[in-house]
Amino acid sequence: MAIPSISQGVKAWGAAIKEDLRVEPSEADQRWSNKDLEPTPPERRVYHWYNYLLYFIGTGFNNWSGGSSVIGVGLGWKAAIAITFVANIIAGMAVAANCKAAARYHIGFPAIARSVYGMWGSSYQVGVRAILAAVWYATQIYSGASYLGVMLTAVFGTHFTSIPNHVPASIGYTTQDFLCYFLVWLIYLPLLLRRPHQMRWLFAVACALSFPSILALFIYCMVQSGGRISLDDQFGSSSATLSTTSQRTWQVVYALTSTISNGSPYIESIPDMARWAHSPLSPIPTTLFTNSVFNPLSAVLGILGTSALQVAIGQTLWTPWDVMTYMLEQHTSAAGRFGVFCLAFTWLFQTLSQNVSSNMIPFGADTSMLWPRYINMTRGYLIVHFLAWVICPWKIYASAETFLDFMGAYGIFMGPAISIMLCEYYVFSRGNLFVPSLYDGRGATNKHYWYTGGWNIQAYIAYIVAVGLCFIGFVNKVGATVPQVGVELGYLGWFLTFSTGWIVYYVVVKVWPHQNVQYTKNLKWEELAATDYGVQGVLHGVPSYPSDEEERQESEEGGIKSS
Repeated sequence: MAIPSISQGVKAWGAAIKEDLRVEPSEADQRWSNKDLEPTPPERRVYHWYNYLLYFIGTGFNNWSGGSSVIGVGLGWKAAIAITFVANIIAGMAVAANCKAAARYHIGFPAIARSVYGMWGSSYQVGVRAILAAVWYATQIYSGASYLGVMLTAVFGTHFTSIPNHVPASIGYTTQDFLCYFLVWLIYLPLLLRRPHQMRWLFAVACALSFPSILALFIYCMVQSGGRISLDDQFGSSSATLSTTSQRTWQVVYALTSTISNGSPYIESIPDMARWAHSPLSPIPTTLFTNSVFNPLSAVLGILGTSALQVAIGQTLWTPWDVMTYMLEQHTSAAGRFGVFCLAFTWLFQTLSQNVSSNMIPFGADTSMLWPRYINMTRGYLIVHFLAWVICPWKIYASAETFLDFMGAYGIFMGPAISIMLCEYYVFSRGNLFVPSLYDGRGATNKHYWYTGGWNIQAYIAYIVAVGLCFIGFVNKVGATVPQVGVELGYLGWFLTFSTGWIVYYVVVKVWPHQNVQYTKNLKWEELAATDYGVQGVLHGVPSYPSDEEERQESEEGGIKSS
């Protein structure tokens, strides 16, 4: 009896995998949609406010190294703590604002981007985000491999650390490292067959593990120093490092901007999690709360813990895995190794959950929009998972400091992309989205989002102006020598591009309204949200799509039916 049961289980598992991989066609044009792009159906809107609370804590309360860049510019620990809180509060407000459309209409970033940048113009924004997600996905696996290396060392000791290295030094990785990377890569495989509505448990477990993981590391560092924290002496105060008021001001601006810029991909990606909300307000209060409390608190614990450990041992160990490696060197007993193993496991799990939500899910959503006929979210997950080997993050960390600076300065592209979307939704669309038109790739019938040949020219004017203001600073980040004014424009980064994108887009549309303004200017706030397309279907009751032969013929003749 056992053998048939196992056989049936294997067949059922294989059928489930086949179903996950199948691209389920949409009732709309398959060149522009599949089921993963359509509004989330009611049975999958399973994220309540408490699910989002667990999610935001589980993926954000592990920012141990969040204050390192601030201290690194010489501002001192007090400034680092203040800037960390301010930056996270601002980022939380941006995340909350960017949640609204997704939670209200239950659509992800790619569909919302179509409403702002046009049916073709959105492809650039989605493609840029997909590239960024793929790179960070690979680097997060790299981070997970570092924690797994600590775990294997804790269990096997010299039997693991003495594994002969057969990899050339030019690669920047060892045989041990590749083993860890491969094993972590394998750990992700079961998650590739899950959709976000099936992953609430993942974020709940990450939340539960986040508190003991970061508190244990902090307490250990404090115990090692006997509670001594000489931050001013160890890291320098702002008055000693920066001689003039002007220098201090610019460094504060730079530290604040870079802190927000590092989180800008998360700000842009949040719609792909918010679309699963049970109610429109489910994610908003929780992200404001967690970004104001838990995210900056974890960075503060990292600042204080790192300082305490430096007082104790005279070294600056910023990354958690470096601290754990030190712990293994100092505590060789079975109990000590077991404790470090458990600690490394909690950090590995948090890294995994953060990578899934911030990189894997967005990449799956992006690629399913770029090639909807051939790629669904599951296939997108598989693509980014295999790209993790092609990207070679060990080469990035070993030899490409300029590339890491490039990734850090990427916020100048993210800032205006987000602000233009927010300006369109909150000001011009007045919270109204003609959802069916997001899946209509025919210029003759899509009077809302076809714009000019599929591109919202007004949006790209604002985008190019905003990015252009700070591009010289971006060039400086990747190694070119530029005038001081260019360096200072680079310091303004995300703030300047975000605000410029909003202002320029507002002015351009006021002077030169795009075609959709006439259909939204007389609507009440979120009036169209009363129609739940996730229940009724994308094509239900949509004037943009001819519903009978007479309307279809009229559209072909160039007639436009009123919406």
